[in-house]
Amino acid sequence: MCESFSMTDCSRERRWLILSEDGRHVWLGRYSDPSEEEIASAEASLAAQSLGGYVAVAEGDYWSRKARMTLLPVRPLAGPRIPFEQASAVFEAIRARRLSELA
Repeated sequence: MCESFSMTDCSRERRWLILSEDGRHVWLGRYSDPSEEEIASAEASLAAQSLGGYVAVAEGDYWSRKARMTLLPVRPLAGPRIPFEQASAVFEAIRARRLSELA
């Protein structure tokens, strides 16, 4: 959840993530860029699960019901079999379900 006191700042929060083909994700280095070692480790974890994925940047507050998060692809990992847009849509569906469970 965004820790800023300004809602405007929360809506512009940017974070790195690893997005898998099935929509699951892991956040990386909130206040810094991820290292090549972190990315390589994430890629190895995906490959071990027979999954591909993407390094991406997320903009917005994950827990905000008002706004959709924007995901920007940076690069593929472990040979994803689906396009980034499809993985991103699954991510958004999972996020929407989690938000509805909190209501």
